Amino acid sequence: MAVKADKRKMQEKGEKASPVARGSTVMATLEFLSAEIGAAAAQRVLAGLSSDDRTQIAAVVATDEVPLALPSRLWRAVQAEIGERDPGWVERAGAFSIELRGVQSYGGILRKTTPAEFLTQQVSLFRLYYRGGDMVVVEQHNNRATLRLIGLESDERDQLFCRRQTGGLERALTLSGGKGARVRHVRCAVEGDAFCEWDVRWE
Repeated sequence: MAVKADKRKMQEKGEKASPVARGSTVMATLEFLSAEIGAAAAQRVLAGLSSDDRTQIAAVVATDEVPLALPSRLWRAVQAEIGERDPGWVERAGAFSIELRGVQSYGGILRKTTPAEFLTQQVSLFRLYYRGGDMVVVEQHNNRATLRLIGLESDERDQLFCRRQTGGLERALTLSGGKGARVRHVRCAVEGDAFCEWDVRWE
């Protein structure tokens, strides 16, 4: 409710609303932690957050809209806890989110006959998870495409966010019928490029 109220106030002032994420991004991260690193390590991650963040996280439900800053701070806390010994965790967390909550909530969007059908459908999977931007196809060929992130401009959008998208996209392509799906984050606004782009390929 707080996010919606803040959005109304900003609209009245003519300001741009800050990006938001679904509560499912937070919940899937917690479920990934429990499954992959265990309850004790998950508790250490939460202990690294502010009491305010812990309160919000404890109350969040999948359909909530929360500031993008909340899952971003959670991902940074996970990185601080396990990033050095497990550098690929964030891509796996993105894949885990799509495999678990994505299929549960958006199975009809994910399960297509081909990845091309998934990528070009009218409903944007990205916008079901995030508001304030979109991921669009800017180039398409047989068995490959280039996706570009439009909008979602925020200091909270960092490399962890981008890498999570990489893992999620790869799993989504597999679920939509792509064999040998491969995703590369080829341009990154966080690293100084004009925008973020992903090269996606499948067989």
